[in-house]
Amino acid sequence: MALFLLIFTVCLLILGGMVAILMLSRTPRYRTEAEDLLALFDRALEGTVQETEWRTVVNYPIRHDDILEGIRRRAQRLMDEHGRPWQAARGGKLFSQEGCDELAELRDQLARHRARRRSH
Repeated sequence: MALFLLIFTVCLLILGGMVAILMLSRTPRYRTEAEDLLALFDRALEGTVQETEWRTVVNYPIRHDDILEGIRRRAQRLMDEHGRPWQAARGGKLFSQEGCDELAELRDQLARHRARRRSH
């Protein structure tokens, strides 16, 4: 009986410690910055980005900057309207020519936004 109580107490301490650690630790967060979007847009324009990478970054909401969120939504719309993931899977570009032109404009807008934020 003493052995049972010892094992039960040790297991209870380990389980309680694990619960305490999980309750006190924060959930990891990914925060998309302008540099991340610029790098993604550059790779998309070069034709080296895969659809999964694009969707992973662009489908994640940006809550800390409304302008970045607007740019992210426009990039999402670009994929819906001009995306060609079947060509990207074969080594081509992710967007049609019209989509690349709009993405280049969006990239320039993002670069201007980033420059304004750095100058303040």
